Amino acid sequence: MFGQYMSIKSVFIVTAVLIGTLVGCGPSEPLTSVEGADTVYINGRIYTVDTDHNWAESVAITGDRIAYVGTTQQISDYIDSETQVIDLHGKMMLPALQDSHIHPILGGIEALSCDLNTLDGLEGYRTVITDYAASNPDLDWILGGGWSMAVFGAGGAPNKAILDELVPDRPVYLTSRDGHSGWANSLALEIAGITKETPDPEDGIIDRDPTTGELVGSLQEGAMSLMDQHVPPASLEKRIAGLRYAMEMLHSYGITSMQDASVMHADFETYAAMDARNELSLRVVASQWWERDTGTEQIQGFVALRDEFSKGHIDGTTVKIMQDGVLENYTAAMLEPYLEGDGTKGIPMVDPEILKQSVAALDAAGFQVHFHAIGDAAIRQSLDAVEHARDVNGPLGNRHHISHLQVIHPDDVPRFAELDVVANFQPLWAYADEYVTELNIPAIGEERTSWMYPILSIEKSGGMVAFGSDWSVSTANPYAQMETAITRRGAFDEPYPEFIPEEKISVQSAIEAFTINAAFVNKQEDETGSIEVGKLADLIVLDQNLFEVDPSAISDTKVLLTLFGGKPVYGDPGDL
Repeated sequence: MFGQYMSIKSVFIVTAVLIGTLVGCGPSEPLTSVEGADTVYINGRIYTVDTDHNWAESVAITGDRIAYVGTTQQISDYIDSETQVIDLHGKMMLPALQDSHIHPILGGIEALSCDLNTLDGLEGYRTVITDYAASNPDLDWILGGGWSMAVFGAGGAPNKAILDELVPDRPVYLTSRDGHSGWANSLALEIAGITKETPDPEDGIIDRDPTTGELVGSLQEGAMSLMDQHVPPASLEKRIAGLRYAMEMLHSYGITSMQDASVMHADFETYAAMDARNELSLRVVASQWWERDTGTEQIQGFVALRDEFSKGHIDGTTVKIMQDGVLENYTAAMLEPYLEGDGTKGIPMVDPEILKQSVAALDAAGFQVHFHAIGDAAIRQSLDAVEHARDVNGPLGNRHHISHLQVIHPDDVPRFAELDVVANFQPLWAYADEYVTELNIPAIGEERTSWMYPILSIEKSGGMVAFGSDWSVSTANPYAQMETAITRRGAFDEPYPEFIPEEKISVQSAIEAFTINAAFVNKQEDETGSIEVGKLADLIVLDQNLFEVDPSAISDTKVLLTLFGGKPVYGDPGDL
């Protein structure tokens, strides 16, 4: 699937390893008649993440493959006059990390636009919006996003009057940090034809003043599509710039594989353009976007895109279905009513019975289904759909996974293992920040809040756990995410107590969720995700050993070197 060019030397060594294994020579033992490797790394603390959780001292790389894993003494057999030898000086090496749910192109474009992600208050928003508009006088629209719903209170409904004041002469449209809400000024609403008489779409809400019915200026979930169709699309050059920004950032965190959680034709074109230039140093799983107002007839189009673009570093064999919204604006689908929001149960984006038929059809067509599900009802509906697909098709092994998983009803925890559904958590959210304390608890109560992000419970029940960031919703830094999963506290010294501490996981589990388990989700575990002979040399070197530092210091981890197929894409081996 992610076929890579292998040099003659690489083929020779991998073949020799396989032969050696068959005759009883383990893959970590020196082999006879082996040419010198291209590069060897010695004297390291190398956590292989293999089945037996082995540690090693040295790794040999030939071409883009791992030729040897073992001791520094034995690796001498792989060194000749042309081999580059790098001393790790005891530093930790891991398999390169993988992100199971991220929005790299969109996030990169946002970072290069009117970016509010790093700010935490309205005054900061005012300054950045004003400065961006002044610095870009030729832009027809002021676009960007990253505002926090918590800044605007329950329901997350910022007012158009703020934007009208800051930018009165051009349309402004800014999406929220979680991507589930939009904030428009009056001119943008006028261009989109949205008035107080415009009805709410079935899958969204146009926020209105409860007394006058006038537009507030915020759009929730499906109501954003009313604006999206009028916003000028990003050019290929802008999309490539956004992807390049994201790729460089991900390499700095040691990430070389990821699953893009929302891909349209233009995104495929962006990845393909970069790959054609030999500039795509990421292994990309593209989750094609399921249009919820269209039925199974769209599967034929998914197949066409899969056939056209699944080559090189791109795999288009996944489809993303968004089954609900988020708790903060009462659109996450819940089994029982919200305590606020007029007692709504949220919005199931796809009728549960239609969801069952759709997932069965996708499963039969060989697609992995990547669900967005936040509320306990949406999670149950997603599991029910997978169960129906298995009943109809049998277990086809398509590795369906559900992302976010904020509130899982306890009865559904064991179903992940029973149905072979991967639990794809975004672990940075598993602490008691203001979203939880000020927005979630008042909306759903203490009991349902205690069901949030049950990572250890899924693991104990036999389910597989993988991690992703959902960047740019939150940081793509995997070490911050690991820290929160391990400590159930904020990773950046936030003054909050432990949140559901009985769901803390181990360092080993956190690493596996970003390596071999994420590789399984991405259908790459035979090629990546662990440091083993014959696998691709996607490797990273860290400045500290994650097993030896206090868990509260894991977020301080810095990547010193990232290798993609044996080649440095971040850092310099000579600086180690």
